[in-house]
Amino acid sequence: MPPRPSRRLFLGGLGALTLTAAARPATAAAGPPPRRLRGVWIATVDHIDWPPAPGLPEAQLRAAYDDLLDAAAAAGANAVFVQVRPTADAFWPSRYEPWSQWLTGVQGQDPGWDPMRFLVDAAHARGLAFHAWFNPYRIAQHDDPARLAAHHPARRHPEWTVSYGGRLYYDPGVPAARAFVEQAILDAVARYQVDGVHLDDYFYPYPAAGRPFPDDASFTAYGAGATDRAAWRRRNVDQLIRELRDLVRAVRPEAAFGVSPFGIWRNAATDPRGSATAAFQSYDGLYADSLGWVQDGLLDYVAPQLYWHLGHPQADYAALARWWAAQTAARDTLLWTGQAAYRAGAAGEAPAWQDPAELSRHLDLDATLPQIGGQILFSARNVRTDPIGAVARLTADHWHRPALPPLLPRLAGGTPPAAPVLTAADGTLRIAPGGPPPFRYAVHRLPQTPGDRPQLTADTLAACLPAADCARPLPLPTGRYTATALDRPGRESRPATPVQV
Repeated sequence: MPPRPSRRLFLGGLGALTLTAAARPATAAAGPPPRRLRGVWIATVDHIDWPPAPGLPEAQLRAAYDDLLDAAAAAGANAVFVQVRPTADAFWPSRYEPWSQWLTGVQGQDPGWDPMRFLVDAAHARGLAFHAWFNPYRIAQHDDPARLAAHHPARRHPEWTVSYGGRLYYDPGVPAARAFVEQAILDAVARYQVDGVHLDDYFYPYPAAGRPFPDDASFTAYGAGATDRAAWRRRNVDQLIRELRDLVRAVRPEAAFGVSPFGIWRNAATDPRGSATAAFQSYDGLYADSLGWVQDGLLDYVAPQLYWHLGHPQADYAALARWWAAQTAARDTLLWTGQAAYRAGAAGEAPAWQDPAELSRHLDLDATLPQIGGQILFSARNVRTDPIGAVARLTADHWHRPALPPLLPRLAGGTPPAAPVLTAADGTLRIAPGGPPPFRYAVHRLPQTPGDRPQLTADTLAACLPAADCARPLPLPTGRYTATALDRPGRESRPATPVQV
């Protein structure tokens, strides 16, 4: 197993700054520093990643989350996507919904502290963007309303709910239920400094074999004479996406709004606009028109879950990556691919997933498609344990080089932070903010004779550091350096006046 490259720039908080090969003084022209999303999903439902078990003391919960963040940062991540509303419950003191059972083991039981504030702050302290991940309609992993907390909204409004496949859901066809879900999500968005609002692939639930979704009552009440129930269901989901996007932008305009849909919209055999695949279709099975959302400009980004290996007979990763790249070309919706780190080395998976290089080969392909601006790994536990070294291989091949964070096209015209102020003494670089403290600094090592206006390129970029890591002097190899400041949305300042270390 290859060693995991360190991304903590200070070893134990004391060591020298580690510069990658990309940080050597440039010898040839290079393009501008790349902007890449390097994300990790942290799932809370069923204790997939965190909390590791119900009812743990606060100190143990904090330590477990810190471990996941440190593993993500060591792998090269610059963002985490944390599930904070997994089953119509909350990881914060919600005004709308009970405390999550995944925290304490008892739905509605106050843990005595504010986990979400800690989740956000701990990520930001490491320079990781925090995307709050919400599941809109799932109420419970069972179908017994009596097992919900006594004050649960689903118990107060049984007319909003349906039982299906052994689970309990809010009915997407009930307008009051949809409005409630939007307000429950917005409660967290308004109260915490989240960098994004993230929905996964669960809209209408995955079909249970031989059982239609039981929405006769809502279709009769709210279908307005529609004869195509599938189209009506898609309109319900479209309305959630559009309304929630608008609400989020009104409350937190710089937050990214996006969806991680099932990776197949439709197969080409069903619809000529679809992909060269032959598998489950989310347009028809989940009533999620992810292609329509991209075409209508409803999303800041789309992160399709491309959880198949290269050469898969029904859903080839290469075919899907190219299809999604084509759909987002010349659009303002950023494209990040969802990667199945959980499959690498797992028992029972295809031989391709027993090869530590499979994930890295996905990123090799992604690099040939300019529309793909990053990846998200599912999930954090697999990044931390990395049983066959697939994540370490991906990092060594692709994520070891520094990159700037992504910037949403709609925010590119905003006011950037002030340029930092640099001083050098005794082999160290000091970086001070030139205005309000930024979120990150991009440090560049320049050629010894940079000229009057040195060009900052991918070759000169030495590191992209959390601002908190730059509160102390940075011990650096001898060279000429400059730096830029970046705010949380990713806007970049002018470069600082270069100094010699």
